[in-house]
Amino acid sequence: MNSIIKVDNLTFEYISEEKSHRAIDNLNLDVKRGEFVAIIGHNGSGKSTLSKNLNAILYPTNGDIVIDGMNTKDEENLWNIRQKAGMVFQNPDNQIVATIVEEDVAFGCENLGIEPTEIRERVDSALKNVDMYELRERQPHLLSGGQKQRVAIAGIIAMRPECIIFDEATAMLDPSGRQEVMNTIKRLNKENNITVLLITHFMEEAVEADRVIVMEKGRKVIEGTPKEVFSKVDELKRIGLDVPYMTELAQLLEKDGIEISNDILTVDEMVGELCQLR
Repeated sequence: MNSIIKVDNLTFEYISEEKSHRAIDNLNLDVKRGEFVAIIGHNGSGKSTLSKNLNAILYPTNGDIVIDGMNTKDEENLWNIRQKAGMVFQNPDNQIVATIVEEDVAFGCENLGIEPTEIRERVDSALKNVDMYELRERQPHLLSGGQKQRVAIAGIIAMRPECIIFDEATAMLDPSGRQEVMNTIKRLNKENNITVLLITHFMEEAVEADRVIVMEKGRKVIEGTPKEVFSKVDELKRIGLDVPYMTELAQLLEKDGIEISNDILTVDEMVGELCQLR
């Protein structure tokens, strides 16, 4: 399985007249095709700065980012990079530009110069993929937050990217909206083999990934499977991060003398463990 994203010794500094701030410090990252990677870290850890570098909104101060063989520093690659790696931002209202759902999903394809019949096919397919086809003629401002974000995702997948970067894409949604979007993300990854890079501060979202990367002060400090990462409860709390609720509950039960696995991540795993104690 070859890499679609390769980050080599990336450093990024915000520079003003008075001072400079190093947001990313010599970071290395390798994401394989079809992989689902979650990146977590508290505010100021550099994760959103990383996402903007990956999509060539920002450019490295030092080091290189290569998306499917294309270096983000090469201006002639910019358009192709953004087609290859789509991006979904925190606020869906910032990505919705049209007054009708299906017109908004078609917008990116029209900019690519795709034939109208092909656009029609892509729009319908993308809306069905995110369970929004029945609302294709609805005005976006009448949708819920979760529905708007799914429209934004449909607009990206209509352009047929191989990778989608979600930059805190569920941060402004209620629990129901977050679940809608997470179900869509998981389906795109598993059924469509789209590579997913999920930047989030919700630990319950990170447990769904194949691999979790923890950032602190612009550096990668922990990396592994969700079970490996979230087993480091004390280390995560030291850098200001929570762990999944079920992991914390399992630890409390264990301290009370109940023999229970300490790497539980989900409600289903917890129920399974408790049933075995009966």
